Amino acid sequence: MPNTTNRWNLATMRDGFADSLNEAKAKLTALLGDPKSTTEQREAQQNIVTDLTDRLTRINAEIEEFDRAAEAADKAKHAIVSPTASEEERRVQAFASLVRSTIRGERVSSEVRAALKDDTSETGGSSFLPKTVSTQIITEPLVRNPLRGHSTYTGISNLEIPRLTFSLDDDDFIKDGETAKEMQAKGATVAFGRNKFKVFCEISETVLEGSDVDLTSYVNNALTAGMAAKEKAVTFTESAKSGEEHMSFYAADTAIKTIEATTLLGAIRECIADLEDDYAASAQVCMRRSDYLASIQALANSNATLYAAPPESILGVPVFFCDKAVHPIVGDFSFSHYNYDPSIIYDRDKDVKTGMHIFVITGYFDHQIKLSSAFRIAKVKSD
Repeated sequence: MPNTTNRWNLATMRDGFADSLNEAKAKLTALLGDPKSTTEQREAQQNIVTDLTDRLTRINAEIEEFDRAAEAADKAKHAIVSPTASEEERRVQAFASLVRSTIRGERVSSEVRAALKDDTSETGGSSFLPKTVSTQIITEPLVRNPLRGHSTYTGISNLEIPRLTFSLDDDDFIKDGETAKEMQAKGATVAFGRNKFKVFCEISETVLEGSDVDLTSYVNNALTAGMAAKEKAVTFTESAKSGEEHMSFYAADTAIKTIEATTLLGAIRECIADLEDDYAASAQVCMRRSDYLASIQALANSNATLYAAPPESILGVPVFFCDKAVHPIVGDFSFSHYNYDPSIIYDRDKDVKTGMHIFVITGYFDHQIKLSSAFRIAKVKSD
């Protein structure tokens, strides 16, 4: 970083040289007009003018170089996105700048938007969310949607896809069965809608003015948790809101077949057996951990061996847990598809009582169960 004292010294010297040069030029002009002046006097004065001119030119060049270096250093210091940073660091810097600009009501620059590239594999198509970075801020545990990693996630505007990913020139193979009936009833394609949601993140002034890494991680964690909570709420609700009925596994509109048995594990096994071969080959079970442990306790009958056994060895298919899955869902979860519209609206507010800044995003997503016949719901028979 250039030293401001040196800059001041250079400017002082330049002013002194400029004054001396003006005086030398005036004296040279006087000597030229004086018939009594000698050649030696005029040449000596001319040498003084030439020397001062050269000195002034050189010091002006030094000052210009100093100013260029100072300007470059200042730009680097206040750069929104450092050109020498890694891609991960650039995304962190850009996201922090986006949050600060939004909170302050400033325009989000094109440089920031360019740095925040889409990352659909990690964020479900939400380009404003960078990859998770390490944080030094202690926050509450994140809300997680266990379906991430099992369901399909995309981020495409106005997405429309086929219910089945393949077709044959002779579709006799699909002329009967539940899949055929569903295809006939619902059509061959799935059109994703735009269901509005908002996520709010409260940010203190110290976090807002803190490091880019801490601010990015803090806001990213809050937004990801909010989105996961929304996904879980609409996916596992038994009383869906109007317009969101198709998003829930348990909604009557979804029409997923329910199979009952005297025990929960028995119902799950029957669900697996009832699936068509194409779905059974990729079947998984989503259920509450408490239900699984209760079933194992009843099955174990004081035999501790079952508690140590992986769930897959007991049920025959992989199992993952979700506290919202009040009734176990069995099926091929690739037919559970979340799509986020890439267009996101950023806004801000402030809680005058607490002084906390509120960073708000408004987005749109849809959850489509592409084929209900790919799933079964397991229940215990009521007495």
